Amino acid sequence: MTIDNTEGARAQIGVTGLAVMGSNIARNFARHGHTVALHNRSIAKTHALIEEHGSEGDFVRTETIEEFVGALQKPRRVLIMVKAGDPTDAVIEELAAAMEPGDIIIDGGNALYTDTIRREASLRERGLHFVGAGISGGEEGALNGPSIMPGGPKESYAALGPLLESIAAQVDGTPCCTHIGPDGSGHFVKMVHNGIEYADMQLIGEAYNLLGSALGYDAGKIADVFTDWNGGDLESYLVEITAEVLRQKDAKTGKPLVDVIVDAAEQKGTGRWTVKSALDLGVPVTGIAEAVFARALSGSREQRKAAVGLASGVLADKPTDAAQFTEDIRQALYASKVVAYAQGFDQIAAGSAEYDWDLHPADLATIWRGGCIIRARFLNRIKDAYDENPKLPSLILAPYFRDAIETAIDSWRRVVSTATLLGIPVPAFASSLSYYDALRAERLPAALTQGQRDFFGAHTYERVDAEGKFHTLWSGDRSEVQA
Repeated sequence: MTIDNTEGARAQIGVTGLAVMGSNIARNFARHGHTVALHNRSIAKTHALIEEHGSEGDFVRTETIEEFVGALQKPRRVLIMVKAGDPTDAVIEELAAAMEPGDIIIDGGNALYTDTIRREASLRERGLHFVGAGISGGEEGALNGPSIMPGGPKESYAALGPLLESIAAQVDGTPCCTHIGPDGSGHFVKMVHNGIEYADMQLIGEAYNLLGSALGYDAGKIADVFTDWNGGDLESYLVEITAEVLRQKDAKTGKPLVDVIVDAAEQKGTGRWTVKSALDLGVPVTGIAEAVFARALSGSREQRKAAVGLASGVLADKPTDAAQFTEDIRQALYASKVVAYAQGFDQIAAGSAEYDWDLHPADLATIWRGGCIIRARFLNRIKDAYDENPKLPSLILAPYFRDAIETAIDSWRRVVSTATLLGIPVPAFASSLSYYDALRAERLPAALTQGQRDFFGAHTYERVDAEGKFHTLWSGDRSEVQA
């Protein structure tokens, strides 16, 4: 049923910003029995949603912010689905001026978490609750059940949580939604989720390239390989849709669609945010960083065009045992994915400590099992690992994942070395393996780095056999003194 706002405050939730994501999530609320107030700066979009989908549930049509706010039951709950940045600030200010203490504003966009921290503090001073909610799943997830990561005041979740949980994806009867933590924690977690997504997609891309370039498989054959992989430990949304994309034919040429798509990957910024945040926190997210850099390099089309024909050196012969090398790629993909998730959870732990958020990794693995882009079978394993040891130093050290990498390690090395000898770029595979080797090393060359830093900048160093900081008098008699 759809009506104009003539009956006063009757809507349980309001959605402003009715582009595809906003429209779909409004429809999702309505389909689950909630009365939804609708608002959009362009009234035409409100009319279009009601005309096309008004039969799906109970919508309240509004045109002004005052009318929109007046249609909501108290405490008022408004979900903003507009472009991040200044547009979000403008809508927040407009809403805040019309709302009352105790009301809740939810930002469901991909906002930078530091902006969310700022907005939450500002609105708290005005008596309003502000919730930064990461929402993953794309257009389909918004309509049929996303993974939702709401941060903000815990008391606001009592009024908001049941609504969000009702529209979230469900796995084993558990909603893919939980209160993440204070202020910007929800958007922080969503940011890292997207960083892991970047790494996952880059790794899949490298596997695709190896199957084609090293083994000569065409798109259809590679699609069959990914379909087979999706039936095992690699089962995931991204592996599933990879096969679908590879099977798609171009209507114009009859060729596989992937062969006529320009090989320049775009990005909206969350991957870069993840890497910048990791640098600030001092967390090595090498797999995610390489994925971001790979997209940047793919977009440098003029530079790449000019570099075609540069020397490759003497290349090795291609693998002769296609079945074995295909299995090697599968194992390398799985091991590298473990590293990407491990680095992502390390960053989440560092962010939690930095901002005193008290985040729980097992909860995140639980809500990522469905709805979101990185949903995968092995998230159950990640949940189990953190349930068993919430203070796990690294996901790689959990018994299941340690065993999985030990099983894959020889294949992983063969893939990286073969790709290098064939001149095939595998930045994410290689950096993930290098990270693993550095993590397990008893000694790293950082000792030399500290010696150099002390030489030119008197930055001091620690000793393995004594407590405290030390400095060598490099310009003097080169004796050592305690700093």
